[in-house]
Amino acid sequence: MGRTVRVKSFELAAKDINDVDVTLLHALSTGVGWPHRPKDWDFLRRAGHGIVAVDGIGRVFGSAMWFPYSCEFATIGLVITSPRTQAQGTGRWLMEQVFERCGDRNLTLNSTDAAYHLYLSLGFTKEATVYLWQGEVMSPPPPVPALDGELSSLSTENIEEIAGLDERAFGSSRQRLLALLSEGASICVLRRGGETVGYSMKREFGRGHVIGPIVASNDCDAIHLTAVHLKDLAGRFARVDTREQTGLFADFLQQSRLGMNDTVTTMSKGRRFLNRRENEPWVYGLAGHALS
Repeated sequence: MGRTVRVKSFELAAKDINDVDVTLLHALSTGVGWPHRPKDWDFLRRAGHGIVAVDGIGRVFGSAMWFPYSCEFATIGLVITSPRTQAQGTGRWLMEQVFERCGDRNLTLNSTDAAYHLYLSLGFTKEATVYLWQGEVMSPPPPVPALDGELSSLSTENIEEIAGLDERAFGSSRQRLLALLSEGASICVLRRGGETVGYSMKREFGRGHVIGPIVASNDCDAIHLTAVHLKDLAGRFARVDTREQTGLFADFLQQSRLGMNDTVTTMSKGRRFLNRRENEPWVYGLAGHALS
């Protein structure tokens, strides 16, 4: 696959995402209505790898990022093409650039409706729907079920306490990502019988705060791990991305007056990504669409 692509009357070249000014990335995401702030882009560039499509005078017309968790698995995100180059083959070219760099890894991503058929044509298959709940948090929060266990905060220095639990839920080790996320996050853990059985993070993102990851083995635990952060965000903007369409957890988000604003589709190429098992930890809230 060539490192350049012809779009109408000009040529675009692949360039490392770290070699462009963050203001250009911010303008790109703003142009398609995505909420990423410059500091969100900076964080993602620390967490993963990426390329941008630039013209001869350095203007950015597209981006794509990948986040390798092992030599066998990576997630893909921030695949953006500017309105001027959409439907011109730029998205497909960017994805082929990512494939080349990811090698034989199994891949997963969360697709917008607009990109869904592109990813199907590239060999991805649908696994699940992600529901974006967001809005101003109500005060007081809705009632919660009885707590089975003890909630407490976790410091960044002790992030390894949740790494094994997260790996069981996610399917791959995210210890490096968890350490990066924890730098600016409020972290809550749920312990039961001396064992850590769930955790959640709250951090700044986009228009306000995102609550995620949220890892728990049942809806009631997930509710408590989410409610503890919503309580601190009363009157402010919050976001939760989840694959839970029905059940107590989905009901709780609705009762919290968050609105179900949008959906994306979890897709995989190669090995199936999602593998939910009864009474085992599960990712109730995503870290982010690009990070899964």
